[in-house]
Amino acid sequence: MNLHASSHRPPFDSVMVDIVDYVFRGEAPSALAYETARHCLLDTLGCGLEALEYPACTKLLGPIVPGAAVAGGARVPGTSFQLDPVQAAFNLGVMVRWLDFNDTWLAAEWGHPSDNLGGILATADWLSRTAVAEGRAPLTMRDVLTAMIQAHEIQGCLALENSFNRVGLDHVVLVKVATTAVVSRLLGLSKEESLNAVSLAWVDGQSLRTYRHAPNTGSRKSWAAGDATSRAVRLALLARTGEMGYPSALTAKTWGFYDVSFRGTPFEFQRPYGSYVMENVLFKVSFPAEFHAQTAVEAAMALHAELVRLGKGAADIERVSVRTHEACIRIIDKKGPLANPADRDHCLQYMVALPLLFGRLTAADYEDGIAADPRIDALREKIRCVEDPAFTRDYHDPDKRSIANGVTVTLKDGSTLPEVVVEYPIGHKRRRAEGIPLLEQKFRRNLARRFGEVQQREILAMSLDPKKLEATPVHEYVDGYVQPVQ
Repeated sequence: MNLHASSHRPPFDSVMVDIVDYVFRGEAPSALAYETARHCLLDTLGCGLEALEYPACTKLLGPIVPGAAVAGGARVPGTSFQLDPVQAAFNLGVMVRWLDFNDTWLAAEWGHPSDNLGGILATADWLSRTAVAEGRAPLTMRDVLTAMIQAHEIQGCLALENSFNRVGLDHVVLVKVATTAVVSRLLGLSKEESLNAVSLAWVDGQSLRTYRHAPNTGSRKSWAAGDATSRAVRLALLARTGEMGYPSALTAKTWGFYDVSFRGTPFEFQRPYGSYVMENVLFKVSFPAEFHAQTAVEAAMALHAELVRLGKGAADIERVSVRTHEACIRIIDKKGPLANPADRDHCLQYMVALPLLFGRLTAADYEDGIAADPRIDALREKIRCVEDPAFTRDYHDPDKRSIANGVTVTLKDGSTLPEVVVEYPIGHKRRRAEGIPLLEQKFRRNLARRFGEVQQREILAMSLDPKKLEATPVHEYVDGYVQPVQ
């Protein structure tokens, strides 16, 4: 029996080669991908601005050493901070995920591809400021949109057939890998250096999903993606120094990612990299709710209106049945006490109870003051979930990718309201025409939270004209979001 492994250094694993080849190919994404990426950019930044209203988020922001600033560093939108690109990526990454209101991708693995914007925008902003200082041309916002499309595609295609949550890993590993790949290109790394960087991302210890599930649900789920996208920038910068990579980081027997973290199973792929993910990404337009619950919340809103029409309310409800898909039950079907906002925004019963009671669901509704209302928990106890296999099939069908929920309310007088079924949420590709105007309204509302009218108009003038946005130097666009020091 040979106990000695070969010391022959293998070629890089094909999965890593495919990622880097895709990023360096220079293939022009579709016009639809660029249009969607622009809306994704605005929505993601808007979500970050809204998060600045929450002290639990803002306490994590700023430089590592209080008061420190980096001349020529990356700006953090909505603040006065100017930081090194790694810390700036963390700041923006925390902001955009704090309220669970940015875009979503659902497949065998789920996640939020716009989480990559933290690393992308911070790096591009820093590089642009450096270029101008050295008399070179800066990057433009089209470069940012291209990087966003690529990061969405890498994260989303890896997620299509490979479930990281089933082995206990958090989906932010895909943010780390995708950001590392696209930031390597922005930094001007060679293919070999980029492969080194991507291998470093796979070799890294990966986050457990512990903080997303009872009994440990907590606020780390709101900063985990910021941590991942900032770590990616750090790894890419290390690779730029000439730091070596690890060619069989995935496939090495015993020590590689597959054997250590993926039960010895290689990744599977449904399609080659292109612009499919950005074209089909899901937007959270109406509700800051975990995406598997979006259609249930929409149905509950309709049922609230029907209860009002009948002159009835939540006190008249005997029970509520939610017909749903398997992933929804596995992730957000919760009973018992909910410890904090992070627990509540991942509880389907809570997210259905609020609109049935009040006809609304906002980010503030997850806070302790609202959650203390005893009527919420009383109604939660009456809500039961049941899987519909057809809903589960359509959830995985690449031609549908529905996120269906059907909600039925039975009243104490024995009557049952007609079931309300919502198959596609308003942020789905199939409802783009309906959703985009509402997405732009959401962006305007979020700008108004932070900026005066003049600054709002300046940002909108740059943002809503696609050609103007794409041509704008990155640092000039980010400067538009700088919050004056108070």
